Parts: sequence; C-alpha cells; structure tokens
Amino acid sequence: MTIEHGVDERRITSFERGGLVFDVADRGPIDGEAVVLLHGFPQTSASWDLLAPLLHEAGYRTLAPDQRGYSPRARPRGRFAYRMTELVDDALALVELAGAGGRRVHLVGHDWGAAVSWALAGARPDAVATMTALSVPHPGAFMQALFTSRQFLQSWYMYLIQIPGLPEFLLRQLDRRARPRLIAGVAGGGQSVGGAVRDADFLMNSGALTPALNWYRGMPFNPPRRLTKVAVPTLYVWSDADPALSRKGAELTRKWVTGPYTFRTLAGVGHWIPEQAADEVAGLLLAHLAR
Repeated sequence: MTIEHGVDERRITSFERGGLVFDVADRGPIDGEAVVLLHGFPQTSASWDLLAPLLHEAGYRTLAPDQRGYSPRARPRGRFAYRMTELVDDALALVELAGAGGRRVHLVGHDWGAAVSWALAGARPDAVATMTALSVPHPGAFMQALFTSRQFLQSWYMYLIQIPGLPEFLLRQLDRRARPRLIAGVAGGGQSVGGAVRDADFLMNSGALTPALNWYRGMPFNPPRRLTKVAVPTLYVWSDADPALSRKGAELTRKWVTGPYTFRTLAGVGHWIPEQAADEVAGLLLAHLAR
C-alpha cells in the first residue's frame, strides 16, 4: 500500500502484486463498507466517476483500480501474462487488502471487470460479500451462448484482436476524431463524446494499447474447467441495446449462480452501463449491497 502526502494513511492509493504496482482511486467515507470497482476495456477507473459518488452519498467507500495493462507500472509483456488467473489474483490482492481483518468486500465489475468478478466470486466466496456484474454474463453462460445463439457473430471483434499487431495498426491509421467514434460505436454507441474521447486518447497515448488488447489475446489460456458457479448474493445487469452481448448469454447466467440472484435488464441502454445509466444502476446497487 502506498501513502500519498496529505492523504489519510488508511487510503489505498496503490498496491503491489508479483512485482507490478497498480494505481487505485480510493474515495468515499473511509469507514464505509468497501466496494471494489473493476473497469473494462478500453477504460480505466475513471469510468466509475459518475456512479461512485452515488455510492459515497449512501456511506460506501469505493476502491477502483487501474487494472493490469492499464496502470503504467503494471504492464507485463506477452499475452500469457494476461490470462484470467493473473487478472483474478490482481483483483484478489486488492480485495484482501480492503478487507483486512476478515471483512468481506462488495465486488462490482463492468465488461472485462465483470468477467474477473465472476471468476473471483466463484473461487473466493469467503472474501466477497456481494457480487455485481454489469454487461458481461457469467463466462460459462457466455461460452454456452457462443455456440447456441448469435453470440458467435456478435463476438467478431474478439477474433480480429487475436491477430498480432493488426488492431494496433488499424487504430493508428485513424485520426483522433475517428477513434472515439469507432470504440464507442463497436459497443453500440451511447457513450458521451467526452467519455469516448477520454478513453480513446488514453488507449492510444498512454502505452496501454497492446497491454489492453492482451486481455483478449490471453483468452486461449483460460481453460473452461476453471469455470465455477457463484454462491454469493449476485446482481447481474444487462442492457438490451448492447450489440456485443446476446440475450441468450444473459438468460443462461441464472444457471451459474447458486446463491441469491437478481437479474435486471436496462431497456435502450448500450454497453457503457456505469456512465449511461449511473442513477439507475446506483439504485439497483444500493438495494443489492444492503441485503
């Protein structure tokens, strides 16, 4: 844990695992129940800037890390370093730090952060009080939907990303105005202009482009046998205007949760749930966290 000058010493501004250092935005009441927020691609902890304050007002403390590949000091080379076991252990290190003393924490993930949350909650229910997934279904449900619905076609971009160097080359050919439109448009639009520009500029100018893409390139190293069901209280929020994720996967997720389960659909909302529907998600979250 790193302490910044003038910051409460109980704040977690960074943490280390395996020689990598991860930056953390630790905000809200310091004594509030901890909620760990895991961002997705191609975003950072800034993607929670609209939602987190709504949790703070209700007395919760939020810890939002910039994950592997996104934090400048946590960018290992090679796609094997981005397999799910590593991503989960990164998040678990923060969960255990935030829950020091035997306290369990609330876990919320969007996009890739949701995939990590599903895996972590399934493997370590002793460390997680509640789990919330935004957009992405349980990996087991996703795999089932991949071969039984349109999900295979909807996942076209995942196959493209597997080609070394090609996505990087294509993105660099676009001008600064086109990149935000492409990134937001692939996920169904709905992202604010400011948010899309923020994410595109970060991806292209921070050195995070290839490391962020390596989350997808590490997928072949994630064996299906590691998939586990989730026993902790779970909230799954899916949006019906998200072109990347099918309804079939969302509906199949129920089979992968053995604990209390709540499923909600956001009508007319695209992929960027934490920013497009912050107020609605906050209402769902606060009811879930209090159970």
